[in-house]
Amino acid sequence: MAVLDPVKVVITNYPEGEEEWLDAENNPEDESSGSRKLPFSREIYIEKEDFREQANKKFFRLKLGKEVRLKNAYIIQANEAIKDENGEITEIHCTYDPLSKSGSGTEESMRKVKGTLHWVSVAHAHKAEVRLYDRLFNDEAPDSHKDQDFKSFINPDSLELVQAFVEPSLKEAKIGDRFQFQRKGYFCVDTDSSRDKLVFNRTVALRDSWAKIEKK
Repeated sequence: MAVLDPVKVVITNYPEGEEEWLDAENNPEDESSGSRKLPFSREIYIEKEDFREQANKKFFRLKLGKEVRLKNAYIIQANEAIKDENGEITEIHCTYDPLSKSGSGTEESMRKVKGTLHWVSVAHAHKAEVRLYDRLFNDEAPDSHKDQDFKSFINPDSLELVQAFVEPSLKEAKIGDRFQFQRKGYFCVDTDSSRDKLVFNRTVALRDSWAKIEKK
């Protein structure tokens, strides 16, 4: 799991200073791929786009007064959005259901909620540079225009660099290793990457179903 545009979530009824290590499958479609341990704590990061103070019923992510499941973890409910002097949301205060832990077998853990979010524990997150590549040209045939230099069609947004937070298991990633970052796309470890500075390149993006709905 990796969060590319983070906002902090504080789970106010989770004990301060406590942490636990959850089981997370490496590939839900391949049991032979095994599992890994994932740290969980009172403060986590989620994507900014995954929270709205208010949203319509088609928004199945986190919004005030509503619940979502954290992947491999618990069900949380958003209660308050903390803002700075400019009105920007800096923290989201939530509560969690301690009986809703994924895989625990309780009735609460099997309760259905429509949204599931990826996340990273603040205390355990590692910083990483993520390179988001897009198409190099804004024209499908840039060299077909006889009266214009093909370089005039270069897409100025063909590369976006973001500072992300990733789960600690990725600290062991080696150059050339490939991963799917949940709900974000497919990525590989760049040759610039090192143990002290992780660098990931996006190779294939995933479609954002909510972004498609909003455009309509």
